[in-house]
Amino acid sequence: MAPLSLRILVLNPGSATLKFGLYQMPGATVLASGLVDRIGTPQSELRMLVAGQKPEIEPVVAKKPGPAARQIIRRLRLLLDVNDGARLPIDAVGCRVVHGGPGLVGPTVVTASVLAELRALKGLAPLHIPADVAVLEQVRQSLPGTPVIAVFDTAFHQTLPEVARTYALPVELCARYGLRRYGFHGVSHAYVSRQLIKQLGRGVKGTRLITCHLGNGASVCAVRDGQSIDTSMGLTPMEGLVMGTRSGDVDPGLVLYLIRAARMTAAEVDDLLNHQSGLRGLSGLSADLRDLEQAALKKDKRAELALEIFAYRACKYIGAFAASLQGLDALAFTGGMGEHSPSMRRRICRRLGFLGLRLDGRRNRAATRRSAVRISVEGASVQLWVIPTDEEREIAHSTYERLRRHG
Repeated sequence: MAPLSLRILVLNPGSATLKFGLYQMPGATVLASGLVDRIGTPQSELRMLVAGQKPEIEPVVAKKPGPAARQIIRRLRLLLDVNDGARLPIDAVGCRVVHGGPGLVGPTVVTASVLAELRALKGLAPLHIPADVAVLEQVRQSLPGTPVIAVFDTAFHQTLPEVARTYALPVELCARYGLRRYGFHGVSHAYVSRQLIKQLGRGVKGTRLITCHLGNGASVCAVRDGQSIDTSMGLTPMEGLVMGTRSGDVDPGLVLYLIRAARMTAAEVDDLLNHQSGLRGLSGLSADLRDLEQAALKKDKRAELALEIFAYRACKYIGAFAASLQGLDALAFTGGMGEHSPSMRRRICRRLGFLGLRLDGRRNRAATRRSAVRISVEGASVQLWVIPTDEEREIAHSTYERLRRHG
């Protein structure tokens, strides 16, 4: 029987962007891709690349993610030459959702009850859930009757063993409020770990991998036999590594001290840890790694310290996860920083020689193209790779498999 042929639109909401891709499945042929950038500003614009054509850029009105989704669908109608009243030839829509909580653990058809469940999770990801829900609602309104599948960033980490996902809090309290480590960036970690296994040229069984998604949001994941067994983010995307504007790990007593001694409100502490900390707070300059690397070259001490702290925290997690895996076969860098910053990769790897990671300087400097590149020296016991993530393709794959198996 011929494989099911579907045309799937993928939407991937970010903090100020909405990425999209239109795929012909099952081969994942890209028909169109792009994003709405600078959502919420007068400079909002839609960038689109159609296969075989020149890139297009047009200004759009997109004050929020929902209107951005409407603009994408509007532009696709023109692309696919749909007459007024005709059904847009899209068979399904797959949308990344950052948090599925304890109940939504796999690709899920979006219904009114699912939307209500997602709204109830707002407190676990207040920066992301409202935007995700707005996009889902807009798609259901713009494409009535078209299946919409939510693909959750937390789903890949559902395989965390109990010892890795459980906080040392009263069990009854955790059960009542769903307090556990969920993990994030799962779509990216799933894609990159699968690509890394392909590059190793061996079966999935017995593989011990670490994937480092380093961007404005950053996380590390330990993957054994193709499954996530530990990750640096927890109940919320704030735990773990230093990030662009997020603090990552802090002593919980620090939060209590700020409330008691500095008389900060919960909202003020939330803003501090989510928006004013990380690379921005450390440097006093920027959350953008590129700005800090340029400043560090000019002997800016705070920028240099921010970069070193970022690298140091990543090293700590890599070392810890190598212990969780009881060894290590390969490590992959991905995400904006992981893919495009040879300097940060060097800062991280120079502390990890004891694990058998040996960086090839020439390969590292050359690893900037959009393909998987090995950057370890020949004969190293642990391979190092740069593997560009492709969350949209992973979402298309998950959406297709959900529809193929369950209709």
